Order: sequence, then C-alpha cells, then structure tokens
Amino acid sequence: MRLTHLLAGQARPIAAKSGLSGIFKTPCDGPVTIGAEGLAGDTIVDRDNHGGLEQAVYLIGQPDLDWWAQELARPLPPGTFGENMVIGGLQTGPLGLGDIVQVGAATLQITAPRIPCVTLSARMGDPGFARRFLAAGRPGAYARVRVPGIVQAGDAVSLSPAAGTRVTLTEVMDGLRQNWPDAELLRRISATEAHAKLRAMAQERTAR
Repeated sequence: MRLTHLLAGQARPIAAKSGLSGIFKTPCDGPVTIGAEGLAGDTIVDRDNHGGLEQAVYLIGQPDLDWWAQELARPLPPGTFGENMVIGGLQTGPLGLGDIVQVGAATLQITAPRIPCVTLSARMGDPGFARRFLAAGRPGAYARVRVPGIVQAGDAVSLSPAAGTRVTLTEVMDGLRQNWPDAELLRRISATEAHAKLRAMAQERTAR
C-alpha cells in the first residue's frame, strides 16, 4: 500500500460549534514531520474532541473515499472528511483497535474510529450526514504516534495486526449506534490498546 495524500489544514470559518474548524485539509507539499500530536502545521480547533496524543492522526482509505463518492454521486477530493492521510487500497472498517500502521518513517497505532459530529455535517452541507456516516461502516481511523518521523505522499504503508484481543472499527461503530447493548464487546474493547477514553467508557459500562 502507499500513502497517496498527506494533508493538513488551518482554522477556517464553519457554521458549527465555535464557528471555526480545522476540518478543511489540503495536500502538503513535500515531507512533513509527524510528532506525538500529529502533523507539523496542522491546526486542531476543537481539542476536546479532536487531536491530542490519542487522536494525533486521522487516516482514511482511498476505497472508503471512492465508496462515498459513489454514494453521494459527486467527486470527493482528498481532505473532504478532514483526514490527514489517504492510503491506497485500505478499507478502514476492518482495521482493529491497536493495529500498527507503518507510514514512511513514522509508526502509528489505531485507537478509535472517527465518530461523526455536527462539524462533519456542516462540512458536508447535510444536517443528517453524521447519522449517515455512523451507519456506513467506513469511519476512517484515529491513531496515536508510536514513533515520530518524516512522511510524504508516496511513502510505503504496511499494516501489522494487534496482538491479543481483536475489535474492529466496524464493531465499535455498531456498538455505538446501538448504544452498547453487548457486554462482551465492551469487555473486549477494554482488553485492547484503544483510545484511553474509549477503554474507560467500556470499563465503566462493564462494571455497572
């Protein structure tokens, strides 16, 4: 697999939340350093829900973008969903929590699917788009940075499954959509290297 696009953005006006968002991403020219909190030069406005160590990079697969373009009957340029990386040949739904993604000199670890919000709906010009995105099973993936490094479009990408308990991003999205009826899924999430908030939620619900 290859990294087809590397993207970053600056805060721009949007009719949601604070009125500003970094969801508008454009391709980076040349190599970019990826550190513990993501791409150098990338802006995160809503830091309560995006960015940080557990959501440093948001990646999506070209097959996911192609599927959405067909579903919406319009072209979707890279960066449409606010992604930092587009990876050729990768479908994100089957990715597992804790999976390792090697991109160029950087090592990433999958922590969570992207949970859609009002900002994404505003970006897409559809108040109901968050619900549609949640149901589609093509969420893209947030990742923490295990090893910082310099990355650029065209770099090779390799995927290594997490050791131990496997929970796919599709399973997480299904659990969220159904308001977590499956205690076994919650226990499995607790045993992965998922986003710290996702693991804490799973542990709290399991303990009830």
